[in-house]
Amino acid sequence: MLTSENVKKFAQGQGADLVGIGSMDRFEGTPAGHDPRFIAPRAKSVIGLGFRVLRGSLRGIEEGTHFYQFPEMGIVHIDEVYAPGVLRRVACYLEDHGFEGVVQRSVPDRRRGDDAGSNPEHLPAFKIKFAEPVAPGKPAPDVLMNFNQAAEICGLGAMGRGGFFLTTAFGPLQRFAFILTDAELEPDPVQENLLCDNCGECIKSCPVNAIDKNGVLDEWQCMGGRMGGSLAINPFLSPELVKANPASEPYISGDKRFTEEGIAAIKEAVEEAYPQVRFGYNPSLCGVACQRACLAHLEEKGMLTCKFVTPFRRHSTITDSQLAE
Repeated sequence: MLTSENVKKFAQGQGADLVGIGSMDRFEGTPAGHDPRFIAPRAKSVIGLGFRVLRGSLRGIEEGTHFYQFPEMGIVHIDEVYAPGVLRRVACYLEDHGFEGVVQRSVPDRRRGDDAGSNPEHLPAFKIKFAEPVAPGKPAPDVLMNFNQAAEICGLGAMGRGGFFLTTAFGPLQRFAFILTDAELEPDPVQENLLCDNCGECIKSCPVNAIDKNGVLDEWQCMGGRMGGSLAINPFLSPELVKANPASEPYISGDKRFTEEGIAAIKEAVEEAYPQVRFGYNPSLCGVACQRACLAHLEEKGMLTCKFVTPFRRHSTITDSQLAE
């Protein structure tokens, strides 16, 4: 007999750091274009798989000396390489027991046409604008799940004020993937917000003011920051390079907030200074300051179950002579 317990045990054995299960009826009220019940109408359960982002992948950014490893190992490798393999093996396990496994991996490069924003982690996503429903009563394809909503439904954690998901194990440091299945599995309880204390550190730390006081993220402004569209935060961008691309100057100087047009205006300059990571992902040259501030705060408060010998953030600078010792 297939149970929630043995599904979780198998998924963890295949490399998932977090596993939660939700009932599909918890998606009630979701807009049709994002409701996974239109993807798998017979599904009874959704299995959420969480993959830790290595705390050490942020170390170079925290020190201001190495920016490549966080987006490469903390985003690209998980979403494009690691998580899909685990998804497939868990789905095969379900199908070996006679139940469908409808996999849902991250799709950072596309949005529905009625979505006004974009994905800050990725260059402007392709927008599906002209699709038509294939039958009456169905939304136009592609139906795209909201991963933060699904993670909450699976009882994995809750959203924080900064607009990113928090778990009691890793705080803001995880990525998600999901499986819809017709297996009726015991769901986990939905968690209340156990972590975010509205400290506002995420908002204060954003170098491009992409999060307003209510925690609403301006996705285009966030994207501009991740791409390094500011001389103040991008150590690879020179004033000479900005002068050679005059259309970018109002945005890179901070005189204008980023829009879709603004991202297009800075693209040539910032990519000449520092290119994308693989698969079109942005290089996180803002240093994901919001998530680092959140992580430091949660660790200082002792709120995470994943403990470390030394704190993430040091409040004094290590000198070259200390490093030599």
